[in-house]
Amino acid sequence: MSMRPNHRERRVTSHDGLSLYYRDFGDARSKRLPVLCLAGLTRNSADFLDLAEHLSITRRVVCPDYRGRGRSAYDRNPRNYATPHAYLGDIHDVMAAAGLHRAVVIGTSFGAILTMGLAVQRPTAIAGAVINDAGPEMADGGLGRIMTELASAKPLPDWESAVAFLKRSMPILSVRSEEGWRKLAHATFREDEKGLIHFDWDGKLIKPLAQGRSALPDLWSYYRALAQVPVLAVRGALSDVLSVDTFERMARAKPDLVRVTVEGSGHAPTLSEPVVTQALDDFLDRF
Repeated sequence: MSMRPNHRERRVTSHDGLSLYYRDFGDARSKRLPVLCLAGLTRNSADFLDLAEHLSITRRVVCPDYRGRGRSAYDRNPRNYATPHAYLGDIHDVMAAAGLHRAVVIGTSFGAILTMGLAVQRPTAIAGAVINDAGPEMADGGLGRIMTELASAKPLPDWESAVAFLKRSMPILSVRSEEGWRKLAHATFREDEKGLIHFDWDGKLIKPLAQGRSALPDLWSYYRALAQVPVLAVRGALSDVLSVDTFERMARAKPDLVRVTVEGSGHAPTLSEPVVTQALDDFLDRF
């Protein structure tokens, strides 16, 4: 186990024998409810470093890497990458190892879908939810763009090239500084022993993920599982994944839904935008 201020690195063995990694922030003895952060489709716990440091001043924050992402082991059976049930199993395993019996769950993109799935499987485990730029319906254009980006992934020669790649491929992301782009690059890529820069996920997940798109369950039934808990929904104003229409339908289906739109942002808001930081702080004050 390695350490940095307010941050512990942990591992747990999954239900099917994989080594799963998670970052554990804050005081586990805090009386405030802990937060569980779930990343996007090919993302990992590094996306939440700034948010976790901020939230862990007053509460515990746990951020796992899914199988095949970040510092977690790659799955020997790539077909497992296509089913949400494998990831939900990983989340259950991390929660059990970390002693998280009840938490506020923050999910970005695919992590938002898993948050809804967790509400179906373990409704008493979710005290509240933040769903970031995803919902019960996903726009085909955004999903198609994401799969195209995954399929075109190639090694890059250096970190400057990695930053330039992100700027080209995600020009409407709400990152406003060079430091922000560098942080995003280090959360997206890893460097191999030859100095080449690779996406920080298992390349074998692309094909099963593409094939599994049609196997998603009815996400409106997943969303309805959140009916009895407070929910904050975040949308990038320029998102091509969560449409305005779906965002409105989510509010009609759940009248107490708290909504925040991040102007000038596409998919997905980083959750470090001032309007989101304020909304998150206000929302989490309930717990």
